[in-house]
Amino acid sequence: MNITEHNASGVIYLSADGIETAGGAAHGFSTRLGGVSEGIYASLNLGANRGDDPAHVRENYRRFCAAIGTDVERMVFSCQVHGCGVRVVTAADIGKGLGRPVDYEADALITDVPGIALTVFSADCLPILLYDPQRRVAGAVHAGWRGTSLGIVTRTVERMVECFACRREDILAAIGPGISKCCFETHEDVPNAMTEALGASALQFIEILPTGKFHLDLKGLNAKRLEGAGVLAEHIAVSPDCTACMPEKYWSHRVTQGQRGSQAAMIALV
Repeated sequence: MNITEHNASGVIYLSADGIETAGGAAHGFSTRLGGVSEGIYASLNLGANRGDDPAHVRENYRRFCAAIGTDVERMVFSCQVHGCGVRVVTAADIGKGLGRPVDYEADALITDVPGIALTVFSADCLPILLYDPQRRVAGAVHAGWRGTSLGIVTRTVERMVECFACRREDILAAIGPGISKCCFETHEDVPNAMTEALGASALQFIEILPTGKFHLDLKGLNAKRLEGAGVLAEHIAVSPDCTACMPEKYWSHRVTQGQRGSQAAMIALV
């Protein structure tokens, strides 16, 4: 599987060709291009709690949903806490986001209800979309380094299996744009968390720098997690785009020191 870029009436977004080919799900990873927001939020800010004009954010969502083929009135957001909580989303949750308060904390959402647009946010952390075209189940995951060490993608796959009888080998996974190894410099607490969670298998994704700090490959670690959960390697797509390297295309929390908008990743069964 590969990640490809699209331009829909000026809205630039990414998608996984394997999910598109399978059919039955609309999905996309946003960039910061193609919206109406201004200043530090220019232009396709999809973060509703970043301080942007709410009318601009709603128009940005209208454009993004139109581009990828989802319903702006059927979105469900997550209140992300860098944990490993997975919420099973039902029809009762529709609209929790722009229209209604989000009354739960979760870093992953899964559903088998058609039309619900599962939505997660990022600006360096990894957005990961999951889809089982056989059982017709979708998932959206927010994986920062804490969530990665806690195994958020593993737990999401497990919940898809437990709740909806998904077969691991049927699940398609797309890891969207996020901070890459080139720019993710950390102190020893981050690699220590990975080796504690994954043992020696984490070492291939950690580089020791001459300064005594480390570079960490979050994308590689999450792909490894997915394979460990039973997802086939050929069913995993990884975006090469680094949010920290490409400020003209993405927001990076590190680069902007938190003064930014947000990207979103969204998936809906159709």
